[in-house]
Amino acid sequence: MERLSGIDAAFTYLETPNAHMHVAMTAILDTETMPGGYSFEAIRQLVLERMHLVAPFRRRLVNVPFNLNHPIWIEDPDFDIDFHVHRVDAPAPGGRRELAELAARIASVPLDRRRPLWEIWVIEGLKHDRIGVVTKVHHSAVDGASGTEIMTTLYDMVAEGADVTPPEPHEPEHIPNEWELIGYAMSSRLKRWMDMPALLGRTVGNLSNVVSSRLSDDPAPHGALPLTAPPTPFNSAISPHRLVAFARVPLAGVKEIKEAFGVKVNDVVLAIMSGTLRKYLDDRGDLPEDSLVACIPVSVRTEEEKGSANNRVSAMFAHLATQEPDPSERLRLIAESTRGAKEEHNALGARLMTDWGEYAAPRTFHLASRLYSQIGMANMHRPIHNLVISNVPGPSFPLYFAGAKLIAAYPMGPIMEGAGINVTVLSYEAVSYTHLTLPTISSV
Repeated sequence: MERLSGIDAAFTYLETPNAHMHVAMTAILDTETMPGGYSFEAIRQLVLERMHLVAPFRRRLVNVPFNLNHPIWIEDPDFDIDFHVHRVDAPAPGGRRELAELAARIASVPLDRRRPLWEIWVIEGLKHDRIGVVTKVHHSAVDGASGTEIMTTLYDMVAEGADVTPPEPHEPEHIPNEWELIGYAMSSRLKRWMDMPALLGRTVGNLSNVVSSRLSDDPAPHGALPLTAPPTPFNSAISPHRLVAFARVPLAGVKEIKEAFGVKVNDVVLAIMSGTLRKYLDDRGDLPEDSLVACIPVSVRTEEEKGSANNRVSAMFAHLATQEPDPSERLRLIAESTRGAKEEHNALGARLMTDWGEYAAPRTFHLASRLYSQIGMANMHRPIHNLVISNVPGPSFPLYFAGAKLIAAYPMGPIMEGAGINVTVLSYEAVSYTHLTLPTISSV
């Protein structure tokens, strides 16, 4: 039994019929390397044999009575893999467009809270004897870094695979009754409130430092602020349906630009998206005079926390300089904004968001999220941010899934009310793979 952290639980509270809080990855695999040829059963068996190595695959949510505290994870005593591993045929001709359409349909359906919060969809019938594999996991169970760790657990470095030590026999986990859950919740709440004065003092001090820095005459760069993003056609209330698009960028080219301009890889990724969004909005006559604002997830996972499946993530906000027509100057402005955003993020405290997440009231948070979605409140105020852009380092070596060579890997993050685009980038071998997710709203 393990209680969800505040930030993990927040992803369950934020989920509504329109906003689904799962992450996913669409993989393209070459079946010619599979020993003995392609077999769906081989994939199913591999997942079954490695279940014990992937904590989110074994456990399900249990809510605490009266929502006295965040939910807990327990090992599912009624686990059935056939509820989680599925197969489906791609429509002809089985190209990337058809794969993206299927990935979008899968992304448009929320996960079943009665079972462990994950699914694997094997998509057969792609061109060139390839298959697609869409892995979908709830964000309460993983973040970008832990998702990559799950990927390397399920995948092998050689087509022949590796021997996996079977799980040791153990007694089924005790499922707590209501009174045990209430007692555990009350003790956790007591400890949390005892920690409140120290957190409050630290927060006030850190905020004062950031405000003083912004008000000073120091020309140091600054990041963007929430609720300062300009409105765009994709900053509105969202529907439950998703559209998905894939793109590939040579990593060598990204690094060449990075070296030439003395910036970070992430700055180049943001500049690519900035130029794309600028052209899209300009062509439609919707380019705002003010810069778009990107929300950028930041991993705060320590070395000791590697291997943990839970979220260790914060966020910073940066300007995308979409008002600047010159690409070189745009990149410089983005690098300046991200540098300031990092400094302010560190000044506030890298784990401030996760620390305050512990104090989210489950019922209030969830009801507020549903009300916000139901009445379309995202249409009534300035956007918190325009979109989420996430860059996750992936493996630089080839991987195999049940013997099938991984050709491409497109990650996908959730979209939020009022910010209908999510761009997630994952590097694999010498390529950066981009998965663009957006809702099916008429203006996009």
